[in-house]
Amino acid sequence: MAMATATENMRGAGLMSLCMAAFTLNDACMRAIAGDLPIPQILCLRGALTATLLAALAVWRGQMLSLVRLPRRDRRLLALRSLGEVITGFSVVISLNFMSLSTFTAIGQAGPLSLTLAGALFLGEPVGWRRLLAILVGFCGVLLIIRPGAEAFHPTSLFALCAVAGLTLRDLVARRISAAAPPMIVALGGAVAVTLASGVWSLWADWSVPAPATGLGIVTGAVCLVAAYVLSVMAMQVGEIGFVAPFRYAGLVWALVLGIVFLGERPDLLTLAGAAVVVGTGGYTFYRERTLARRRALAARTGG
Repeated sequence: MAMATATENMRGAGLMSLCMAAFTLNDACMRAIAGDLPIPQILCLRGALTATLLAALAVWRGQMLSLVRLPRRDRRLLALRSLGEVITGFSVVISLNFMSLSTFTAIGQAGPLSLTLAGALFLGEPVGWRRLLAILVGFCGVLLIIRPGAEAFHPTSLFALCAVAGLTLRDLVARRISAAAPPMIVALGGAVAVTLASGVWSLWADWSVPAPATGLGIVTGAVCLVAAYVLSVMAMQVGEIGFVAPFRYAGLVWALVLGIVFLGERPDLLTLAGAAVVVGTGGYTFYRERTLARRRALAARTGG
């Protein structure tokens, strides 16, 4: 692939920033309607709408037939990735029933650090001591946010860590899925899995008719999820991954704005400090990965 131009990189960064805005707006909707309906009902309704929209997009792009043509290995990986999607979806909605949007998003910024560590442990990807130290410092930032043992600590914040674990599993497995599986189909598999799993869970819940505002929140959340997926694919297709990927941290800015302006949240200084540590160390790992990738590419061209 040819080196992306500065204009393409900036366009990719803009698309990634919009992608994170869409993801964060979905989370804000889940926070706003927390407690209005049973958690499994919210997950099931949003998942069904998300899956319907993704299926319509897949049909429109002529990708549905690729689902039956997938190699057996990709089908197994798709099932495992969908499990990660279920863990993430459940953990996110449960977390947002008990904690602020800004705090949840701050913890979620540890996802790239966790993914880098998991890639080293399970895929044998090279990670030097600098990035390992950055990961350790980043996780210390997470401890600043959740503060285990302190009066402000709430056990339900552990669900936010489960969301990070689910995201790590999802993205780690996604790296192993071949190009025979279009990204739209991969996302559709996750949405269907969340819908089915929450549907089973909802058998033990008392369903009720959602109020108009609650229904609007569910619909908006589903539309935002689909938009975020499309924008993320577009962002990665435009610019260099090493340049575009760090703009995932724009999600924290969106969360702070939405939380303060629309949800009346006021994150404390320790939360902000922990978020700064996590974002700073995550940005450093992206920088190191980009630097090392350029060195490898230069060595390959020069035969070194």
